[in-house]
Amino acid sequence: MTTITTPALINRRLEQLIEGRATRDGDGVKLTRVLTSDLHQRLDPFLMLDQFGSDDPKDYGGGFPDHPHRGFETITYMIAGRMRHQDSAGHHGLLQNGGVQWMTAGKGVIHSEMPEQEAGVMEGFQLWLNLPAKDKMCAPWYRDIQSEEIPEVMTAQGVCVRVISGAYQNTSGAMKRSHHDYPTDTLYLDIHFEQDAQFEQMLNPQYNAFIYTYRGAAEVIESPKQSQAVTLHRMGILHNEGQQVQLRGKAGTRVLLIAGRPLHEPIAQYGPFVMNTRAELMQAVEDFNNGLFTP
Repeated sequence: MTTITTPALINRRLEQLIEGRATRDGDGVKLTRVLTSDLHQRLDPFLMLDQFGSDDPKDYGGGFPDHPHRGFETITYMIAGRMRHQDSAGHHGLLQNGGVQWMTAGKGVIHSEMPEQEAGVMEGFQLWLNLPAKDKMCAPWYRDIQSEEIPEVMTAQGVCVRVISGAYQNTSGAMKRSHHDYPTDTLYLDIHFEQDAQFEQMLNPQYNAFIYTYRGAAEVIESPKQSQAVTLHRMGILHNEGQQVQLRGKAGTRVLLIAGRPLHEPIAQYGPFVMNTRAELMQAVEDFNNGLFTP
């Protein structure tokens, strides 16, 4: 009789810890830029991750007045506070506690994100997701996903997983699209450790992935005998070897897990324009200056 042995899953290891740098953007909004341009190729298709969070209106009150984008998508996840979105394609919406705003800039859009509060905590993240060359000049698109639309899964170990995009176990994320295909196949999970627990997620070894700890401290479990900490306000880039990521956290720890299929295309960026060549960037600037981002 032949015995079939299932190979043990290999855990992703921690490759690098990143500490974000403090900066201001928009009309003086205080934030921490975690994913910067020097990581574009390593974390392809992700271009930028900003965290903002303050209870001082002087740190966020100016918001992000009208500004352009072309060639990528912005994903804004609001942990606390209220932000009003308006854009030149006619979209508008209110982003509030626990909600997500997913915007495809495509061929060009001018938008604003302005606080709708004068006091209290404003906290959240903005992730920039690259578009493939074939979709960079697609029509702008926008969706507001309210908090109650985001599926949540509570594991037997006491971990609450908010599934923004991709899938966890048999639960699909809130973000679904039909306007064009989705070559980056983005996984975006917000993981809340309600008690001391472990968490596991399968990951395609070809996909680039990272975690970001925004409450408490997490550990990346590399093997039964080894783990590495990703402390508060640190990003942990995960090695691509391995079919799963295992995390450990104490009660109160919260972590973003983000992964996606790389595009393997040239990246040319000039501020809010992300294309494939310098010539395309120059055309984006010319189009913006000629008013072509407004219908």
